[in-house]
Amino acid sequence: MMPLVLAAAIGVLTASGVWLLLRPRTFQVIIGLSLISYAVNLFIFSMGRLRTAAAPVTAKGAEDPALYADPTPQALVLTAIVISFALTALFLVVLLASRGETGSDHVDGQEPAE
Repeated sequence: MMPLVLAAAIGVLTASGVWLLLRPRTFQVIIGLSLISYAVNLFIFSMGRLRTAAAPVTAKGAEDPALYADPTPQALVLTAIVISFALTALFLVVLLASRGETGSDHVDGQEPAE
């Protein structure tokens, strides 16, 4: 049951992120990128398995979790979190500069004609 819930959460985050990424406003694009980065982090973290006290991905015969722990998923997710936070901050600064320069938060700098 838990893998199904996690897969659904990753799917919803990805779909919402892509939908927001295709919106015409820059703030929505930034939120969409953040949602996609959260989905990727969940996907990478789920590669370490969802069960507690289970053996990590190892060769046959080395399934004792007390002997071996795989820190790779945690290290990858921590690195991805730091990089996505830095990119979000950079995008917000670019958004504010663009809005100050053009007076609009539309992705091409011009409001659509009504």
